[in-house]
Amino acid sequence: MKLLYFAWVRQKVGTPEEDVTLPGDVRDIGALIGWLKTRGEGYDAAFADLKVIRAAIDQEHVPLDAPLGRALEVAFFPPVTGG
Repeated sequence: MKLLYFAWVRQKVGTPEEDVTLPGDVRDIGALIGWLKTRGEGYDAAFADLKVIRAAIDQEHVPLDAPLGRALEVAFFPPVTGG
C-alpha cells in the first residue's frame, strides 16, 4: 500500500510517501494510524492529535474509522481551509 503525507504531517514523518506492507490486523484507518505511531517519534508526533488529521483512501476523503478494504493508497493531511 502506498502512504502519502502532506503539509506538516510530511514534515513530522520525514517523507512525502512510502510503500508499506501492513500487518494483518490493520483493517481500518484508525488501526493504520495506531501502527504508524509505533514506527518512530516522527510518526507519533504527526498522529498525536487525531482531531487535526484527515485521511483519504484512493483519493476519497474518509472518516478515521473507515475500513481499508482493498485500498491502494492512503493519504494523510491536516484540515484544509478555503479562502
